Amino acid sequence: MTNDVESTRPESRELSRRSLLKAGVALTGAAVATSATTAVARADDTQDPTLRSHYDVIVVGAGMAGVTAARELRLKGKRVLLLEARNRVGGRTWTDTWNGHMIERGGTWVDRLQPHVWRELNRYKLPIMADAGPTRAFMPVIGGFEELDPSVAYVRQKELFTKFFDRSTEVFPEPFKPLANRELAAEFDVFSLRDRLDQMALPPEDEILLTSWTSLYGGTSERGGLTLIQQWWALSGGTFEGFHGVNTYRPQLGTVSILNAMLAESKPVLKLNSPVKSVVQDAYKVTVTTRSGAAFTAPEVIVATPVNVWKTISFSPALPAAHVEATTTGVGVPHEKKLWIDLSNPTDRFVAEAPEGMGYPLCFMGRFNDGQPVVAFSVDSTFDTTDGAAVERAVQRVIPGATMRDYVATNWHVDPFSLGAGAYRRPNQLVRLHEKLQAPHGRVKFAGADIANGWNGYIDGAIEDGLRVAGSPTLSGPAAAAASAEERIFVPKVNRALYRGLGIR
Repeated sequence: MTNDVESTRPESRELSRRSLLKAGVALTGAAVATSATTAVARADDTQDPTLRSHYDVIVVGAGMAGVTAARELRLKGKRVLLLEARNRVGGRTWTDTWNGHMIERGGTWVDRLQPHVWRELNRYKLPIMADAGPTRAFMPVIGGFEELDPSVAYVRQKELFTKFFDRSTEVFPEPFKPLANRELAAEFDVFSLRDRLDQMALPPEDEILLTSWTSLYGGTSERGGLTLIQQWWALSGGTFEGFHGVNTYRPQLGTVSILNAMLAESKPVLKLNSPVKSVVQDAYKVTVTTRSGAAFTAPEVIVATPVNVWKTISFSPALPAAHVEATTTGVGVPHEKKLWIDLSNPTDRFVAEAPEGMGYPLCFMGRFNDGQPVVAFSVDSTFDTTDGAAVERAVQRVIPGATMRDYVATNWHVDPFSLGAGAYRRPNQLVRLHEKLQAPHGRVKFAGADIANGWNGYIDGAIEDGLRVAGSPTLSGPAAAAASAEERIFVPKVNRALYRGLGIR
């Protein structure tokens, strides 16, 4: 069943925000505000505006980038159709409820170092919460794991990360402009994360302290490109504290609260359950046809789906060579699974990291708040998350004696509208492809966290790229610093037990 939503163009941004405060933030899940509407009539309008076939702009994909672009265009007076393949908004962010707990099946965390999402939280006065943090840490050692107090668990890892990221701020002197030092970026862009680890020639007991992160981010260290994690380091201020700290805060009402706030303010026509089959353009318009056969036209179309999904849509004229290469080789991390696990033992807050290549299906897991389930990640292509016994054994490989009551897993690789988890560039994709992927293809533009200039692969990057493609200003330099400094929203203090002694904010 399709969910069609339409309203009048916003007469006043302040009026929309007042209405939002009364009703919008109470929305949950995939729900969005609905209302009757009147609109400026055009020749192809019908009595029901949701049955209109022609719009000023069609946006394909209601993730963070698509919803951001739709909001910006609506506030500029455009009639916008937002087509979403799923029965919910959010894309690779997904606020859900499981066993009485609000969980995030996709993106989760935000940070003031990520200025675009921080500005949105302030704009809509959306509260955030800080994870309480672990009381103990299971860190890999040769032959197993060592249980440590968090105050000492990361001391050596900090030294190793700092060495790993040597010269990163030279490669990205202006981290929101990834090709500001194109020549040096080209030198580093050929390397994988594995290449950098090999270059460091660390003793095994040190290397295993890094590979839980390099495998998780890259979807194996061999696959992931060095320059993306270098850029994240530069965006984090070039410090271990900043880099580790971006996974501290989360929206209290879930990531969906950001999307619901944007939709409640701008009210585009939203059609769920509408996967796109084809995008055909001529000299005057673009025709977008869904798999159900519904056809819509507009002078301009924004494709805000993951790069990996482009290959499932028929484009005419055909996509440029750079776009074909990117969607064929892939950007979104393959085989990444995110699990939420209910453990009856242990019940305390903990964090555990497992090294790559030693047979541990889970590379990272942790419980960061009392009474909450454990979150875990896997990039093991052979790990069968439909086998509950296998999931429990995977936990026990790290924590002997652990007992599992229940779990839920999301495998983004098999999701036909994602075909992979969060974006992580491969070697040679930044310098060769990045600018080309942002370029319009005739009347068709592309947007998303996969091709963002700044926090590529994060919520912040998706919002930034939605702004870019809609022609709205994005943040960098002093403007980014000013947005990050805003504290009108409720900002709880971080429990410093998370990484005591590291000077985290």
